[in-house]
Amino acid sequence: MKLSGEMRDFAARLGHDFARPALLIEALTHSSISSPGRTDNQRLEFLGDRVLGLVMAEALLEADRAAAEGQLAPRFNALVRKETCAAVAREVNLGEVLKLGRSEMLSGGRRKEALLGDAMEAVIAAVYVDGGYEAARDVVLRLWGARIATVEADARDPKTSLQEWAQARGLPPPAYVETGRSGPDHAPKFTIEVRLATGESAVATAGSKRQAEQAAAGALLARLETGT
Repeated sequence: MKLSGEMRDFAARLGHDFARPALLIEALTHSSISSPGRTDNQRLEFLGDRVLGLVMAEALLEADRAAAEGQLAPRFNALVRKETCAAVAREVNLGEVLKLGRSEMLSGGRRKEALLGDAMEAVIAAVYVDGGYEAARDVVLRLWGARIATVEADARDPKTSLQEWAQARGLPPPAYVETGRSGPDHAPKFTIEVRLATGESAVATAGSKRQAEQAAAGALLARLETGT
């Protein structure tokens, strides 16, 4: 099986020459277009999530030999979460080669964070099955690049900081409630309210629930720190 020109270009962006091109095609095939003769990427996604996790765990241990588990865990989570996988997928233009059914294409599937993140994990698995762990490790470290060195800032996200603020004062964890949703299916906007047991609250809107939660937590933290 030969890859199309677009697929070859994508493999070049990954930095891996596939001995078994069918693996890359499978990794980029969404369930919306699968058939008895065309396997989707869900099984590879399952594997890729684990491969990515191992690569990141090793990289973090190597980057900071003195860090405790409590420091490493949030850094790890920041590097392997779906939003990060989707961001990497956008950087290598994965959406351009993603194989989707008509309904997903019409609803903007090539830009959907969940689809991009899942496909990025599947691609990692395809490299792993095709070339082994070292090949997958090389691709992941190249694509994640500076994120590993700068992850500390990402790991200290507003939600974590707000929860620590509440715990330090003997309060239960903040509550997050979706209060609104707008926009088309391919580009939704979520409105989230965060509230403390003491009554303080803040609201934010963003393109994903997680981003809205982070923004709301950041707004409430800013308010608490300034006393306004």
